[in-house]
Amino acid sequence: MAITAWKSLANTKRQSTLDAIPEKWRIQEPIPSASELRDVTGPYIQKFLNPREIEITELDAYAIAEKTTTGEWTAVEVTEAFCHRAALAHQLVNCLHEIFFDAAIEDAKRLDAYFADHKKPLGPLHGLPISLKDQFHVKGVETTMGYVGWIGTFQGLKDDPRSRVFESELVRELRNLGAVLYCKTSVPSTLMCGETVNNIITYTNNPKNRLLACGGSSGGEGALIALKGSPGGFGTDIGGSVRIPAVFNGLFGIRPSAGRIPYEGAANSMDGQNTILSVIGPLAGTARSLQLLFKAVLGQQPWLYDPLVHEIPWRGEIEQETRALVEQSAKDPSKLAFAIMKHDGIVKPHPPIARALDMVEKTLEQLGHKVIEWTPPSHKTGVELANAAYNFDGGADVQYHFGISGEQPAPQLLVASGLPQKSASDIARVNVAKREYQKLYMEYWNSTSELTGTGRPVDAVICPAAPHAAVIPTQYTHVGYTSVINVLDYSSVVIPVTTVDKNVDLNVPREYLGELDEQSYKNYDADVYDGAPAGVQMFGRRLQEEKMLVLAEYVGSAVSSR
Repeated sequence: MAITAWKSLANTKRQSTLDAIPEKWRIQEPIPSASELRDVTGPYIQKFLNPREIEITELDAYAIAEKTTTGEWTAVEVTEAFCHRAALAHQLVNCLHEIFFDAAIEDAKRLDAYFADHKKPLGPLHGLPISLKDQFHVKGVETTMGYVGWIGTFQGLKDDPRSRVFESELVRELRNLGAVLYCKTSVPSTLMCGETVNNIITYTNNPKNRLLACGGSSGGEGALIALKGSPGGFGTDIGGSVRIPAVFNGLFGIRPSAGRIPYEGAANSMDGQNTILSVIGPLAGTARSLQLLFKAVLGQQPWLYDPLVHEIPWRGEIEQETRALVEQSAKDPSKLAFAIMKHDGIVKPHPPIARALDMVEKTLEQLGHKVIEWTPPSHKTGVELANAAYNFDGGADVQYHFGISGEQPAPQLLVASGLPQKSASDIARVNVAKREYQKLYMEYWNSTSELTGTGRPVDAVICPAAPHAAVIPTQYTHVGYTSVINVLDYSSVVIPVTTVDKNVDLNVPREYLGELDEQSYKNYDADVYDGAPAGVQMFGRRLQEEKMLVLAEYVGSAVSSR
């Protein structure tokens, strides 16, 4: 039987990505199957690198920038090391959509020449390689966003003059900051999926446990950074798409409130749906690296170039106030108070996530902090609002983009298709209900000032980012832990905590909250999940990014040291 046109196009595109890897960086030996070797991070990927490349790529973004901005390390040697490691990562887990290593090395050479001439860096990210989710337009590089119909076009439009020359606003700002852009990472087509799967790249696996998913929709970012093929990168989040890959891959990642990081000029699904805005946030191996990237972008005054960005520079006073609270809490733990939500009333977390929550709670209590139980307005309401917003157009947008090529969507996609579109009155009702829900949640948060002992409401809330540590392919059942935060537009940071231990995180009989909870729990298999990262999300109120990044650094460090 002849291969269909869209399959042929997808195969050609997939091979072109592999062909862009220099011959010297191609793995010659057979790669073990996932059942033979689950974890390809650490020693496995390192064996293909020389000691200098390992030295460079094992540092976090913050430490690398310290060396490249002072001239201790050149941009070229750092860029080449990360290009090599990214090439290896792609061969191991299929995490890249676009490779432009040659252009990156030329950019790095220009940065080194600038430093030699001016004896100073171009900006705070001078010489730091940054990876990008395949929603961002980079000149000379294609953007497919996982759609076969976008190959050779500009967002599905043929002969568009913007093709291959247009750049997203964030890309422009990163270049101004001295960052080196070198690859774009894999996404699920539609972006509405807790796994990363499309007809071009096929499937992106979790590098810590290749039997499992890397998350979505910024899944390629999560997998690449977990393999240290990138020191940090940018994804997007409309329902958990930064936080899910971060928690699945043992990383830090932030979902900021809408209007902090510029989205202008980035591709998107369901563009124009403004009830829940997709936002951009960085992922990295450390909290201090997130702060570096976030602060650097705000230093570019993005509100002058993106009409939806708030004129809110990095607020150093909030950062310092929070650091002062952290320092004071060493002597007086009552200065900080937290809340824990063990489950959302819909789906309880699997044993390893429940254990991660317990570890965080016990750490905070041992430090002497007040930790209260979080019993907010029903998260079921928040989930219903999120689902309504995601399906306003009845799937018309994604149907159109799949229809360009005639490709078949993957079964894991979470957006409906072929449903009636909502009327203006329907959308207005959802917007009113969302506002009322946000108000109820705000009032509940304020009421906790009576319980904390600090004279203030809780400083942050800790809960699961997903019911599971990574997920077995096709078994992502519940995105409510993250999507409710998008409805509220709160600031949320993922903190890695532990890994699944099949000898500890056992399947034990328990009562179920409902059918979805039962389905989720019966999908848990301690043997299959063994070794996968398990973390939590910590959220604060709207536009509290500075505070949350400081607290994430504090809590993450405290948990890891115990």
